[in-house]
Amino acid sequence: MKLPQLSVFLENRPGSLAEPLRLLADARINLVSISLADTEQFGILRLVLKDWQAAKNVLERDGWVVNVSDVVAVDVPDEPGGLVGMLDLLAAEGVNIEYMYAFCLRRNGRAVLIFRFEDPDAAIATLARVKLAVVADNELF
Repeated sequence: MKLPQLSVFLENRPGSLAEPLRLLADARINLVSISLADTEQFGILRLVLKDWQAAKNVLERDGWVVNVSDVVAVDVPDEPGGLVGMLDLLAAEGVNIEYMYAFCLRRNGRAVLIFRFEDPDAAIATLARVKLAVVADNELF
């Protein structure tokens, strides 16, 4: 199942990360997962939220540039080499990963990781074929 992820573009300066997060907190919108990447000129704040549409509206009303993309939450063995095994299976199927980050959820000895795939639908089909679980939004929220 694909999940919507918000990407918010931030100035690379002190305090810029708190500004959009404060807006979401004031709107009582809870974060499920967060990642921050940077370049010399700007940062990219990536968010997975249950109420992503409300979050997008709140941020855009305040002038933030917000992009929505699809990501996939994947259930991976929470053990040494668990991620490598999954990556090897995807590579063998020709699935390209654009980026990934950890999601703070462990369940039954497994970890959930968030992936941005070049083609989410192909990745989901591949994951099903190689018997790797995709985590549904109702399991995350």
